[in-house]
Amino acid sequence: MAKTAKITSVCRSAARGTAKQNIKSCMLVENFGLDGDAHGGNWHRQVSLLSQDSIDVFNARGAGVKAGAFGENLAVSNLDLKTLPVGCRLRIGDAALLEVTQIGKTCHSSCEIAQRMGECIMPKEGIFARVLQGGMVSVGDAVQVIWRVAVLTVSDKGAAGLREDESGPAVCQMAEEHGYHVTYTAILPDDFDAIVQRMKVLCDEDQVDCILTTGGTGFAPRDVTPEATEAVITRKTPGIAEAMRAGSMAITPRAMLSRATAGIRGKTLIVNLPGSPKGAVENLGFVIDTLGHGIALLKAAEGECAR
Repeated sequence: MAKTAKITSVCRSAARGTAKQNIKSCMLVENFGLDGDAHGGNWHRQVSLLSQDSIDVFNARGAGVKAGAFGENLAVSNLDLKTLPVGCRLRIGDAALLEVTQIGKTCHSSCEIAQRMGECIMPKEGIFARVLQGGMVSVGDAVQVIWRVAVLTVSDKGAAGLREDESGPAVCQMAEEHGYHVTYTAILPDDFDAIVQRMKVLCDEDQVDCILTTGGTGFAPRDVTPEATEAVITRKTPGIAEAMRAGSMAITPRAMLSRATAGIRGKTLIVNLPGSPKGAVENLGFVIDTLGHGIALLKAAEGECAR
């Protein structure tokens, strides 16, 4: 299993141009940064973060740098921060919430590390974030990636306004309750081209981490969600659909009639759910606790499963 990501240092400097010191614990202030840090403020780079694993590799080359030497506020172990997309959210401890705003930055011409070692890892591997929710952050606190999810309801009647969408909101609620961040919702007709086009935009342009669809997985002639999904994905993930059908079969034999599929396009995982609110929530419940680990592996943000 993947190791838990944790804070390894908490660093701040009282004045710009001075080295940051590891104070091990500090309050993250909403829409500012670390309390008392010279780089905090009402802007997009309130908090800087760097992977402890990257620091360790750099030090193995003889750099010998201490916590805060790269100008990072927070160092995090067991998490490849540079792979996280802008807009991704990080939960630190029980309260603090960050949103990634920038990946890397131009290194200062006077950077002592770059002059001594020939390069500095902060420009390519450091990330920056703003504080959405404040809270105390300390060495040893767990760091959880909150993945971005799009929820698509596929229904002719729903898209025409002839039926209230209950499945979409139910899926959104369950996703949020399990630590996901729903960034997009839509109701689409049972139209192959419309579904394909919307999925491609969400994967290729918006680069959401996961798309959950509800509806269009049955035997009706207009049920084309699985076909549209398979036209979009480049790799199948059959175990997800198999797990949902197996769980559903313990509830109703009609589960064998589901044609739901799942797969990957780029860095996005797509999962089909049934159209009924009850069925959608039940099926998502069978797999949601494992989806996060799968997305993390897809994003290369966690290590591989133990062999």
